[in-house]
Amino acid sequence: MAHTCEDPGAAAEAAEVLKAIANPVRLRIVAILCDEELHVNGLAERLGVAQATVSQQLRILRMRKLVDVTRQNGHAYYRLVEPHLKQMIQCMDSCLVDRGVNPS
Repeated sequence: MAHTCEDPGAAAEAAEVLKAIANPVRLRIVAILCDEELHVNGLAERLGVAQATVSQQLRILRMRKLVDVTRQNGHAYYRLVEPHLKQMIQCMDSCLVDRGVNPS
């Protein structure tokens, strides 16, 4: 990846994306949104954490423009905006398998 290593601005932006997902709850939210759009309560249920926690973490992901929201039938549905994050999640899963951790 010559672009990131040669361009300080690109490296700084990449670091910001990594910081945005460098939280276990946010990383799990991104992983879930790789497969489907969900509303906050659906994410909270899947994650087993409070709805307020999920909302707070989604706000951070939205600020970094990694996820976006659409409103339907009184629910706010969140979706992944940056499609390349799916590849990053798959790469992380592969790294975990290589380290002997089952990412399921």
